[in-house]
Amino acid sequence: MSPKTSENGPTKGRGGAVTPARVVVLLLAVLALIFIFENTRATRIRLLIPEVTMPLWMALLATAVIGALCGAYFMKRRS
Repeated sequence: MSPKTSENGPTKGRGGAVTPARVVVLLLAVLALIFIFENTRATRIRLLIPEVTMPLWMALLATAVIGALCGAYFMKRRS
């Protein structure tokens, strides 16, 4: 067997390597979570027609999750 096809050979793809880009993404995610959970007061938010009162952290977290899902969707379509 050649080294490329053996089970103990080098692996390609999404390995467990720590890259600078992954470190930056992880750091930004931690900073975003700190920012979200530091903003805990209630606020009024207008959703097209209705106006709701909810904790600001919940609105920020929902926005971050929606943004992450959109980003993941477009990155998956790209590759």
